[in-house]
Amino acid sequence: MAEAVILDAVRAPFGRRGGAYRETRPDSLLAAVLQGLMARTGVPSEAVEDVVTGCVTQVSEQGANVGRLATLLAGFPVRVPAVTLDRMCGSSQQAVHFASQAIAAGDMTVAIGAGVENMTRVPMFSSIGGGFETLNPELLAAYELVHQGESAERIADRWGLTRDDVDGYAAESHRRAHAAAEAGCHSEILPQPGLDAEGRPVTLARDEGIRPVVSREKMAALPTIFRPGGNGVVTAGNASQISDGASAVLVADREWAEAEGYRPRARFLARVAVGDDPTLQLTGVIPATRLALERAGLTMADLDWIEINEAFATVVLAWAREVQADLEKVNPWGGAIAHGHPLGATGAGLMAKMLAGLDAVDGQFGLQTMCIGHGMATATIVERLPR
Repeated sequence: MAEAVILDAVRAPFGRRGGAYRETRPDSLLAAVLQGLMARTGVPSEAVEDVVTGCVTQVSEQGANVGRLATLLAGFPVRVPAVTLDRMCGSSQQAVHFASQAIAAGDMTVAIGAGVENMTRVPMFSSIGGGFETLNPELLAAYELVHQGESAERIADRWGLTRDDVDGYAAESHRRAHAAAEAGCHSEILPQPGLDAEGRPVTLARDEGIRPVVSREKMAALPTIFRPGGNGVVTAGNASQISDGASAVLVADREWAEAEGYRPRARFLARVAVGDDPTLQLTGVIPATRLALERAGLTMADLDWIEINEAFATVVLAWAREVQADLEKVNPWGGAIAHGHPLGATGAGLMAKMLAGLDAVDGQFGLQTMCIGHGMATATIVERLPR
C-alpha cells in the first residue's frame, strides 16, 4: 500500500454567529481556504485528484455539492472533481480519512480533505425542515433519540459531573485559547476578510468567539437550557459555540511527495469511525480513542497533543476519566467552547490545529477525536515527521 502523508493543513479563523463572516458565502470562504492551502504548499492545483468536503447543512448556499462549487471558485482546473459528505460533526475529519484512504489504496496521488459551514447564513437543521418530528416513527419506537443537550446532561448524571466541574472546564478553555491567540501560536490560521460590528471591512486573523476574560459568576448565572430550573448542568457557556468557518488538509502519496521535493508534515497511524449508544450519543469518543490507540500500537501516555471536540464540557470530562487522559495535553490551545464549532469545518480545522500544536511542542504523536450525533465518533492518530 502507498503511504498517505499530510503536506499541510490550514483553516480560516472561526467566526461567531452573526459576526465577521455574516456577509461571506460559505462556498467563497472555502474557496479562499483552498487557494491559501495550495499557495502555502506550492503544490499545483492540477495535481489534486479529488476534493472531499465535509458539510452538515447541505441546503441553500451549502447545497448543490458545495465542495465542487468552491473548488471551481478557487480556480482549480475543471477536471478536478469534488464531493460533499455529511457525517455530522465529524464530517471533515471523515473527509480527511477518505482522502488519505484513496491514496493508501493507490487510487490517487494527491487529494484534499476539507470542510465548511457558515451557520450564520445556513442555520443548523434548515436542511431537514425541523427536528425530531421529521424522523421515522419506527426509528423513534426502537430507540430513545433525544437532543444532544439532553445526552450531555445524561453524561453528567452517569459520570457524576457537577455544574462547577463543567463551568471550570469551560473557563479554562477560554483562558487557554486567549493565551494561544495572544502568543500568536496558530500557524495553521489563514487570515480572512470580514466585517466588524459596524459593517466596516476588517481582516479576521484569530478566532472570533474567544473571551479574554470569563466571569465565573456570570457563567454560573446562565440558565440550564435542556433542563430548566437549574436541574441540569449544560448551559450556553459550557457548550460549543455556533460558528462559521472553513478548513482544508492536503494529503499525498509519500513517495510522490518526496520525489517532487515536498516535505510531509505527518503520516497516519490510525483512522477510526465507530458507532455507539444513540441515546447517550456523544460517548463514542471513548471506544473510538481506544480503538485508534490499539491500531496505532500506542497508549495515552505516548501522545504529545490531543484534540477532542468540545461539543459539551461533559463529553470531554467523561472521556478524560474513561481513557485516563492528561488534561494538560488535551486542547492545550482551548477548544470549541472558546473558538467555536462550525460543524462541517471543525474536523479538518482541529487536524490543522493539532499539527501546529505538535510543531510548537516538538511532539511526535497526536490524537484527534470527535463525538457525532446519533451515537458515532471519529478518531485519528498521526505521527509528526521530521522537517
